[in-house]
Amino acid sequence: MKLQLDIQSFELPLQHPFTISRYTVTVQKTVVVAISDGEFTGYGEATVNPYYNSSVESLKTSIENVKTVVEEVSESIHPTQFWKRLEPKLHDNYFALCALDCAYWDLYAKQHQKPLRRFWSEHDTNLPKTNFTIGIDDIEVMQSKILQKPWAIYKVKLGTKNDVEIIEKLREVTDAVFRVDANCAWTVEETLKNAVILKELGVEFIEQPLKADHWNGMKILKKESVLPIIADESCQKLEDVSKCAEVFHGINIKLMKCGGITPALQMIEIAKANNIKLMAGCMTESSIGISNLTQLAPLLDYIDADGALLLQKDIAKGVTFNDGEIIYTEKNGSGATLL
Repeated sequence: MKLQLDIQSFELPLQHPFTISRYTVTVQKTVVVAISDGEFTGYGEATVNPYYNSSVESLKTSIENVKTVVEEVSESIHPTQFWKRLEPKLHDNYFALCALDCAYWDLYAKQHQKPLRRFWSEHDTNLPKTNFTIGIDDIEVMQSKILQKPWAIYKVKLGTKNDVEIIEKLREVTDAVFRVDANCAWTVEETLKNAVILKELGVEFIEQPLKADHWNGMKILKKESVLPIIADESCQKLEDVSKCAEVFHGINIKLMKCGGITPALQMIEIAKANNIKLMAGCMTESSIGISNLTQLAPLLDYIDADGALLLQKDIAKGVTFNDGEIIYTEKNGSGATLL
């Protein structure tokens, strides 16, 4: 078996400007890798993200630097072994490592003629529904986005001077479950105060209210908050899980931050051992990345897999959603293909 690695970059215009507490995005740049054995092709994706110093140039350079290593794989080694070969060479670019790891898992599953998730789950029962994300905007615009996209669960981005008012106004137009994500913008006092009101407004949990390294503050929140607190920016890699388990009620695993499906499975194992809630989330990405991400759904309590729904036009087809319910394809692997 001789492998071939190909790299493509794309620009993905969004349906609406997407604003969080740190920045606004109107066009999401992304890189897709394809690993082929001549019969089957696996796909993986990594996006540009300024917070994590990910750029098209750095992704392409890192992936090109390991092209020979990938193409020298001469037998169908397990994805865990594939990841171990690449990680030392991509230690400084886990976004690139994620794209390659996911592409290889996809290829491996196709070679073994089964859906990717069947390597860790026999059934597709009791899957969590994905939320649909509402970025920061004028309240009327946020309301209109909800009215335009009726959904079972919304994640609402916060980090403004009127966060509670936003949720109050959004509650006027929907009875859906809310989750809020402050992206590190709140203080301990704000979080504790806001949580009381937000709980009454039907908010399920708060994601990453404090700065990523504010561990003492997180410890207070875990003890005193009336709503569960889920780690995101504080939980990037495998080694972060045990520390987060002490001061959060749950973690949000992002494949690009941790380096792909291989370490994500290990993070899930550690989180379950520590009896904390499990969520996996996306960046704003195409159905390549989303189809890989949703393969983890049978292991999770929550999932944030709406990235491709925010695009004007997808570059791929794969998993779809019905009011948040995950609809897998009939294909093996992740089920995703480039259009």
